[in-house]
Parts: sequence; C-alpha cells; structure tokens
Amino acid sequence: MSTEAVIVDVVRTPVGRGKPGGQLSGVHPVDLLAGVLDTIVNRSDLDPGLVEDVIGGCVSQVGEQSFNLTRSAVLAAGFPDRVPGTTIDRQCGSSQQAATFAAQAVMSGQADIVIACGVESMSRVPLGSSTQGTDPHGVLLRSRYPEGLVNQGVSAELIAARWGLTRDDLDAYAARSHRLAAEAGETGAFATEVVPVPGVDALADETVRPGTTPESLAALQPAFRTDELAARFPELDWRITAGNSSPLTDGASAALIMSADAAERLGLEPRARFRAFSVVGSDPLLMLTGVVPATERVLERAGLVHDDIDVYEVNEAFASVPLAWLAETGADPAKLNPRGGAIALGHALGSSGTRLLTTLVNHLETTGGRLGLQTMCEGGGMANAMIVERI
Repeated sequence: MSTEAVIVDVVRTPVGRGKPGGQLSGVHPVDLLAGVLDTIVNRSDLDPGLVEDVIGGCVSQVGEQSFNLTRSAVLAAGFPDRVPGTTIDRQCGSSQQAATFAAQAVMSGQADIVIACGVESMSRVPLGSSTQGTDPHGVLLRSRYPEGLVNQGVSAELIAARWGLTRDDLDAYAARSHRLAAEAGETGAFATEVVPVPGVDALADETVRPGTTPESLAALQPAFRTDELAARFPELDWRITAGNSSPLTDGASAALIMSADAAERLGLEPRARFRAFSVVGSDPLLMLTGVVPATERVLERAGLVHDDIDVYEVNEAFASVPLAWLAETGADPAKLNPRGGAIALGHALGSSGTRLLTTLVNHLETTGGRLGLQTMCEGGGMANAMIVERI
C-alpha cells in the first residue's frame, strides 16, 4: 500500500553569477549546500537526527564538488553523523531526480523523512570541468553515433530550426523571462522562498536584468557557431545567443519531504503532495526535446490533461526548449514560468530541479492554484517531469 509523500518546505538561495566576482563565488559549494540544509530543518523546528537520508544533485562532481558533496554538506550543516547523504547526476535534472527518489522512498514505505537538494557553483567549478581532457563517450558510443554528438547549445540551435523558431521569437521569450522575474522580485513574490547565505549580504537574484528588451538582445552574436559546426550543419542560421540562453550560475536549494503521517505526528503542515513522476530518454543529438514525452507521460500517469494544470515550470536552458514544448503540447503560454525562468533566474545545474520546485510550490500558494507540473531537459538526451498538488 502506497504512502502519501508530502512537501513540508522548500527553500533556495538567491542566485549568483557563475563567474569570479559573483555574489556567491566566495562560498565553497559544500558550505552553500550546508546553508540550505541547516535552514530547512530550522524553519520546521525539525531535529536533523530524524532525517533518514539526504539526496543531492550536482553535475560537475570534480574538485570542490567531488567526494560525495552531499555527505560533506550534511556534516557541514551540523547534522548528526548518523544521517547519510548521497550525490547523484542526472545532468540538469539532478535535484529534480533527487526529489523523485526521496518521494519514492517515502511512498514505498522505506523512509519517513528525506531531504532532496542540489547545488552547483559554476564560478568555482566551471562548466565542463568534469570532462576536461577526457573522452566521456568511449569507443562503443562513438561508433553508434559516428557523425558525432554535440553540445547543448548546438542542440538548442537544431531545435530552433526544426520548430521554425526565429531569432525574434527567441529574444522575445528571453525578454519575457527577465520581465516576469523582475516583477516577481519587485513585488516580494520570492521573499518566502529565498533564504540568506551565511556570510553573504544578498537576497536578490543577481542574474535578473530588469531592463532587458528584445531590441537589446538582438545585438548579441550567436554563441555556439564555429566554422566546423557551420560546415556540418549548413541548414542552421545560428540564433542561440548568451541572451536567449540560461547564464552560468551559483546556487543551492532543498525540499523537506516526508510521509503525511510523519508530518502529522510532528505537528508540521504539509504544503504540497506528489501526484506523479516520469523520466524519459530522448534523441541525444536533439537532447533537449525529452520534456515533451516526459510531460505527456506524467499527465497520463496522474490521469490528468493540460486543462487541469494551473502552472508549468519548464526549465529555460535555452529559449528554444520551452517554445518547442509549447508548440508540441498546446499548453496555455500564460501558465508557463509565470515568475520567469532560468534565462533570468539562472541554471545552477545541480540545484535547478529543487529550485523550480521551490518556485512552483510558492506560486501555487500565492495564486491559490492546485496543480503544478515541472519538467527539465537533460544532457545526453533525457528529461524528468513531476506533478505536485498544493494542500
């Protein structure tokens, strides 16, 4: 018999630019994650010794983010040493997968209280650090795809071309992301989800640019075009820029997940419950399209249709991803990323899944919505989706 898994709390740090000098760049990633772990148990007045596992997402597990970063953060947060922790990598969806694993442990009766979380310090551990100087594919994978795989920016270009998305479409969507995120910040919509980082005097998201317009974005040059790639993909006119892509970011986030019975026993009020999950593989060349089948599968599992959903969080790795998702699903664009997305709020890889969940739950509470769906495209051609219901 399945046990109901509920979300008691969700928190995130403000996001910082993922480069030297960014507002969080002076914080070690272990300390960054430890801060949200400490905060989330303190906000619920929960004895951290009751936590049965901490599952954290992180993509570049090298250097300062190596050696099972999550376990290090559990200890750094002052949790009893009997509390375990593990670090997982499902690329951009790592902490969304952490939340899924945590909820599944509760629903199967194998745990009562689990924290899902994630962190990425892209200023201190630059993107690509974990594969630098190595062959991450091997002989057999390269023989299966002899024409070669590409980076995500090129995949975003291929998606824009396949779905007929113009440069104007992409830049207009990017400007929308900044406008909505700026409005949310100005009205205090993020106040209940953003928590301080010890030693950092900042609560605002550093990557949001309120004055962004399609006209200002139009001046930016394509970010991923090279002569070699242009020769390989002559059909592309190269529309993906730094402006219509998510910026490099530092950040951490966490979700306190437990059984409904445990929440009642501890006198805690759940904020949302998990309704359904899905994870899919997709074409590793068009590696960002998995959000479409993941969405349809999770709706089917929940016995829902798009009209039932009050808000969507579709990770804005690149503007072409949510725009292609909209074109394929026919979802209401007004329900999509209403507080802005990763183009404005950043994509701190390992943190992004629980960051989206934090924003999703808070938006449902603010608006009185009931059901929210979030989905993340992932490197290598995968995607996660989940549906949560506000309590």
